[in-house]
Amino acid sequence: MKTPRLLAAAVVLGALLAACSSSTSQPATKVIGVSIQDLEAQFYQQMEAGMQAEAAKYGYKLLMVDANRDSAKQQSQVEDFIAKNVDAIVLTPADSQAIGSAIVEANNAHIPVFTADIANASKQGHVIAHIASNNAQGGAEAAALMCAAVGKTGEIAIIDQPEVTSVQDRVKGFKTALARHCPGVKIVADVDAGGQRDKANSDTGDILQAHRKLDGIFGVNDDSALGALTAVRAAGRHGIAIVGYDATPEARAAIAKGEMYGDAVQHPDRIGKETIDAIHAYFAGKHVPKRIDVPVGTFTKAGAAK
Repeated sequence: MKTPRLLAAAVVLGALLAACSSSTSQPATKVIGVSIQDLEAQFYQQMEAGMQAEAAKYGYKLLMVDANRDSAKQQSQVEDFIAKNVDAIVLTPADSQAIGSAIVEANNAHIPVFTADIANASKQGHVIAHIASNNAQGGAEAAALMCAAVGKTGEIAIIDQPEVTSVQDRVKGFKTALARHCPGVKIVADVDAGGQRDKANSDTGDILQAHRKLDGIFGVNDDSALGALTAVRAAGRHGIAIVGYDATPEARAAIAKGEMYGDAVQHPDRIGKETIDAIHAYFAGKHVPKRIDVPVGTFTKAGAAK
């Protein structure tokens, strides 16, 4: 018969063994470092929401940081992720060329890297998968809207952001489809406003002064399109069709009022979801495609009325 002291010791030992068994049987939470180009943008806020919801489903923890469109800051953020030994890194590069060196550092630390929305355009670094809208298709959708708004002939401008790979794809798709569907519509200006509303406003003002017969403007994101709209209003110009890209709530409201013609619609929440799904598949040892495309739709005043 066990003495009370021996019985108590056995109970304690049993509890310790059970705790050890429990801790070893449950895998540690996977931690994913995410550096977003600009978390003030509505698009990236929606993408973050999609990531967070999907990560919660798998029990992953996200370390979400804002690069504030600063390449050097993003480099430092990646180094911090490496120091914290995260299980994976997701990047939307502030600069598609400069991001290569940060990706190399993660590669050397044996941490898998994924890009979302904006790709790595440098020759450095290995990325497991890139998850983004099919921007060439989206650019073609924007061109179809422009052709419908302007007609067979006219003059249009592009408010561009050429340093970003996703924008390069959408502008290429736009120009190709424009030439195919309404070749009489000519691009008379293509300016780099950096995807920022204030600069788009200023640059559009210059374009309106130089091109008195302008019929349309394509903004490569909604900040560009809404900045252009502000300039058109200030100049008192009418009959200029503005087509944007993203269909943020503010742009949808402008379209519903007839102030903008329409938008190509991305699905940033789905991009976020698909990114986490790709990481989950990678963790499970499954094949992950190098590129995962998310289709782009359109939004017009007719759609707003539904």
